[in-house]
Amino acid sequence: MLGALRGDRRHVLRVLVGLAALVAATVVAAIAVMSLADASRETVSTVLILAGSAVTLGFLVAPLVTGATDPLDPRRFAVLGMSPRPLAAVLAVAGVISVPSLVLIALSVCAALVCTAHGASTAVAVFSTVAGVITCTLAARVSMAVASLVLRQRRSRELSGIFLVGILVVVVPVGVFLASLDWRGTVPPQLREAVDVLAYTPVGAAWALPSATTGWSAVVAVATFIALGLAWVALVDRAMTTTERPVAVRERGGLGWFAVAPGTPGGAIAARSLIYWLRDRRYLVNIVIVPIAAALTVVPLLVAGVPLEIVALVPVPIMALFFGWLPHNDLAYDSTAVWMHLASAVRGVSDRIGRLVPVIVVGAPLLAVAVPVAIALHGRWALLPAMVGVCAALFLSGLGLSSITSALSPYAVSRPGDSPFQQPQRAGSGAGAQGLVLLGSLAAAAPALWWGWLALSRDISFASASMWAGIGAGFVVLILGVTIGSAVFQRRGSRLMEFAESA
Repeated sequence: MLGALRGDRRHVLRVLVGLAALVAATVVAAIAVMSLADASRETVSTVLILAGSAVTLGFLVAPLVTGATDPLDPRRFAVLGMSPRPLAAVLAVAGVISVPSLVLIALSVCAALVCTAHGASTAVAVFSTVAGVITCTLAARVSMAVASLVLRQRRSRELSGIFLVGILVVVVPVGVFLASLDWRGTVPPQLREAVDVLAYTPVGAAWALPSATTGWSAVVAVATFIALGLAWVALVDRAMTTTERPVAVRERGGLGWFAVAPGTPGGAIAARSLIYWLRDRRYLVNIVIVPIAAALTVVPLLVAGVPLEIVALVPVPIMALFFGWLPHNDLAYDSTAVWMHLASAVRGVSDRIGRLVPVIVVGAPLLAVAVPVAIALHGRWALLPAMVGVCAALFLSGLGLSSITSALSPYAVSRPGDSPFQQPQRAGSGAGAQGLVLLGSLAAAAPALWWGWLALSRDISFASASMWAGIGAGFVVLILGVTIGSAVFQRRGSRLMEFAESA
């Protein structure tokens, strides 16, 4: 910590200014926490559980996103000949002596004082503080160890982009949910239900102990830091018994997605497909058209007099349907490049799964953001499970059926470099069969759609049935589709190459 103050004057000045700002922010946050002493007990528990869960998640995710160098990396101590287990214990304790941990301890003490003022026993408040700090510290240790062992040599802007998209997928729905609640001096019931769920999760159990009515939060909290402790010991042992790769490996950074994807045939195909989907304008046009086409469906419905709260639920399932349909002719876009897969005897399952990765990387985050936005516009959060089930069924079943049709009946598309709106004509085109993907997706999602409609028009209890039916049907069709598509790809290799040469 003191080493951060070494260096030239500008560096020291930046550090001092940053520390001053951090101290000021900590003081303001501490005052805000202490002001909860005048709030109701329900408000206190809601704020502390939400804030504690967010902080714990931040300690876990931040090292993976920032890629910061760990000054307490276990491999730095390999030259001292220490045993892994004693070293793990020492480093875990030393991890508490850091700027983020000290700030957390200060705010946790304030939270404990507020909880005792609202009737919680001192022992429970102290145990909650200790459990929360230990959980956050061990989460940061484990996350840094994983980043050091796995991600450091593969750090790239593509990998950082994936992490940032993941954060966006979490932050936007949560922000939409909080903004849609009715804040009139009391805790909204929807937020109270979310807090009750967080109280039994690893990220929120420790902070829920002062307000817990059962002992399950304590069980989850204890189990969480025991599991993190065991993971930390295992990672230290792994770090002490493996050799760090030389710095020269950083030259792989120019490989882009190939440096991020696993070194397997499926990983190579996924990386190549990602490059195509994110750079080839033929793919980009397809991606952009999906949300535009879904949004255009709103206009005729509104003109026809359909209520806005019902119309708000329509575009997202349409997006899910067409995102699942997008890879139905993915193989044709390869043109003659498909010979690489056939000549290298790539297994069909590697080709099928690798080609689905770009659609999942693009479609899943967009749907994860669009679903809560649609529910917020509708105004009834109890329909969220039904919307999730319907979208999962349409999206996953579409991917599974597309895995079959892209190998079974590809049809001619514009060649690389041509206009994406140019559609060549070819005798014997199998484009008509691709409509079966849309019909099959709707058929697979029919139970989820039916129960979703019942939840919307009759009884909200059907929302859970819609969710589980949709997720189950989607995964079943996806697995069957990839399996059948893999067999078709391997059996029709020569015909696919003939198609690529003549298309």
